[in-house]
Amino acid sequence: MAFIKINKENFFHNLNQIVLKVGSIDKVDVVLKDNAYGHGLEIIAALSQEFGIKQAVVISSEEAMQATPYFDHILVLNGTPVVDEKLSFAITDMRALEAVDSGVQIELKVDTGMHRNGIAMGDIEKALKIIKLRNLHLIGVMTHFRSADMLGSELYWQQKNFEMVKKKVRESQCGEVRFHSHNSAAILRSKHFDEDIARAGIAIYGCNELPEAYDMVELKPVLSLWAHRASTRVLKEGQRVGYGGDFTATEQMKVSTYDLGYGDGWRRGESAHPYLTAEGLPILGRVSMDFISLATDKEEVCIMHDVQEAARHFGTISYEMTTMLSPSIQRVVV
Repeated sequence: MAFIKINKENFFHNLNQIVLKVGSIDKVDVVLKDNAYGHGLEIIAALSQEFGIKQAVVISSEEAMQATPYFDHILVLNGTPVVDEKLSFAITDMRALEAVDSGVQIELKVDTGMHRNGIAMGDIEKALKIIKLRNLHLIGVMTHFRSADMLGSELYWQQKNFEMVKKKVRESQCGEVRFHSHNSAAILRSKHFDEDIARAGIAIYGCNELPEAYDMVELKPVLSLWAHRASTRVLKEGQRVGYGGDFTATEQMKVSTYDLGYGDGWRRGESAHPYLTAEGLPILGRVSMDFISLATDKEEVCIMHDVQEAARHFGTISYEMTTMLSPSIQRVVV
C-alpha cells in the first residue's frame, strides 16, 4: 500500500518559525483537527510534545481523547462539552451556551466578521451575563479571521472588532480569560504578536499560503506521499493504458502500476493534463481507485513532496490535498 513520510526535522523547523513569530513556545497551540490535516494526529501530537508544545486544538471529542496523553490543555472546536480539567470547549452560539453544564471549561467564540459561526458581537453582553448567572467557567474568548491570507485590510477590520470584544469581556469581570484570534496566516503576517495564544495550523505542516507581497517566512514541507510498485510490463507502440485507454504508448516502453488511487484520497484529475510526480513522471492515463501507472520500474516512487505545488496542479488548496488522504495509509516518521 502507498505510504506517507513525516519529516521530523522540517516539522521542528516550522514550529521554530512560529515560536519566533509569537515570542514564546508557551503561546503556541498546534491545530491537530481532521487527523492533523491528514498528517496523522498521534504522530504529530507526539512530535509536538517532543518539541515542547503544551497545548493543542482538535475538532471533536474523539480527537481530544487521542491527543490527551500529549498535552496539558486541549481546545475542542466541535465536541460535546464535558467536565475535564484538560479540555475546554468552543461555544459558538447562544443556544449552546444556555445548555452547557456548570463546571465545563468553555471558550466563547465571537463572530467578528466571518459570519460562519460564533456569538454575534451585539450579543456579547447577554452572553457574559448568562455565563455569570449560571456560574460557567469561561477560560477563553476567541474569533476567526476570514481573509488573513489575502491582500487587503479586512484582517485589520476584524482585529479592531475583536479589540472591542476584549474590552467588553474585561469590563465584565468574568475572571482570568485568554484571548486568541491568530490562525496561521495572521501569525505569519504579524509584526507584533500581543495575544495569549496562537492557533498554528497549516503553517506547522509547511505551507505558507500568503501572497508574495508579504514577507515570506520560510517553511518546509512535512508530508511526502510514496507508492510501491505492484507490477511491471513492457508496452508496444500503440498499446493503451488503463480505463478508457486514455494513454497510448508512442514507442515500446516499460510501464509499472503503483499502489495509489482515488480510494486512498489521491485526486483523480484529468488524464489529458497529467500530474507530474515529485520525480517528474507523468501519471499515464486515468487514475484508478487503487492504482496509477508510471513509466518506470522503481520499487518506490515519491508521488508528492510539496503539497502546495500539487494543489496548484489540481486547482485546489493544500488543506484539501492532505486532509483527503486516507487515515489507513501508513505514516512513518523520518
